[in-house]
Amino acid sequence: MAKGKKTAFFCQNCGYESSKWMGQCPGCREWNTFVEEPTASCGKSATGSVSRNTGGNRSEPVQLSHIQIQEDDRIRTEIQELDRVLGGGIVPGSMVLVGGDPGIGKSTLLLQVCRELTLRQHKVLYISGEESLRQIKLRASRIGEFNDQLLLLCETNLELIRSTIERTKPETVIIDSIQTMYNEEVSSAPGSVSQVRESTGVLMQIAKGMGISMFIVGHVTKDGSVAGPRVLEHMVDTVLYFEGDRQVAYRILRSVKNRFGSTNEIGVFEMQEKGLIEVKNPSQVMLNGRPTDASGSVVVCSIEGTRPILIEIQALVTRTNFGLPRRTSVGIDYNRVNLLMAVLEKRAGLHLGDCDAYVNLAGGMKLGEPAIDLGVVMAVVSSFKNKVLDPGILIFGEVGLSGEVRGVSMAENRVREAEKLGFTACIMPKANIESIQGKYKIRLIGVANIKEAMGYL
Repeated sequence: MAKGKKTAFFCQNCGYESSKWMGQCPGCREWNTFVEEPTASCGKSATGSVSRNTGGNRSEPVQLSHIQIQEDDRIRTEIQELDRVLGGGIVPGSMVLVGGDPGIGKSTLLLQVCRELTLRQHKVLYISGEESLRQIKLRASRIGEFNDQLLLLCETNLELIRSTIERTKPETVIIDSIQTMYNEEVSSAPGSVSQVRESTGVLMQIAKGMGISMFIVGHVTKDGSVAGPRVLEHMVDTVLYFEGDRQVAYRILRSVKNRFGSTNEIGVFEMQEKGLIEVKNPSQVMLNGRPTDASGSVVVCSIEGTRPILIEIQALVTRTNFGLPRRTSVGIDYNRVNLLMAVLEKRAGLHLGDCDAYVNLAGGMKLGEPAIDLGVVMAVVSSFKNKVLDPGILIFGEVGLSGEVRGVSMAENRVREAEKLGFTACIMPKANIESIQGKYKIRLIGVANIKEAMGYL
């Protein structure tokens, strides 16, 4: 008697696998997301095709001391913001997953990468499963001139894609997108959990076996994570997310996983008619149009990777018209704002229990560094007391539950950036003052707790 097909239940939202159907996913807590799909048959999975990539040669272990590394191993895209996020350039044989909301600029950025690489005589193969050749040509003509080093292919069958890559031997391959690719050895539909997992496995074998740099575009779910199984992010070398609103010109490219560089770096771009343009000085851009005579407005400094970014925090505190006050935050963790307001109530004696509070991070960015705590506190106090803080003052520092202002890392970089942009004073933790005192012309004000900081309003 023939053995029946093996099936499993997968969550369409996060890829959680189960042997039986469940109403609520234990992984992402979403309801009614489980679907039944056949599992890949043993011996016919993506891992079974290694011999085709390596020509049947056996792999032998190599001593670590015998492996040679050269400084020019990375391929620079000459898009400095992208190179910064990647850790200095593209590593040959690496696999990069690019995720983001629809229309945010993923395909546009990768087409610009193709242009920069082909201008330096790197052979690039762009494979699209979503757009026709004419549609790609229309976008390419908007970006600029391309040469004959760029090859285009509209295909979704992985076997045909594999044979094309082996025949053309490109240095870089773009897959747009992984959810449209399908492997004939997997019987489920394109975009399903099984297809995405197996297709990524096949592409990874090609990238590692032939030393090809590969960029994969991934769709995102409603909560902003890459659609498909969570193992997809574990398989690739680098995961980049495009953040921002389609109604806002500025985009943030953030690295959340990088085997070859920092996971804290960000790249800032501006969407224009000719594509994505690099923003060399994000601090200057974020502070444009800042009010100088309004209460509740302060400038803080946050470190993203190795780059200090100055950004404005706005707060609005008003008497509530209802029994339960409203608290809203945009760009800053909501729970963190509530915690800091509780510290103000307990340690500074401010009566905020009958006030609505709205805290906003200008420019559409999202920050989670504790060093912006003191800025949030000062913005709330400024709005509550309706007192304007000197626009030439920069603020940074972490606030503890006792109201103390704790030291932060890379304080000197923050002070240097503030002086470069013309700020005259800096309110900062007293613990960081000693190592910087006397090195800069900017006035440094050290505070030990929030009451001392409030004295400068």
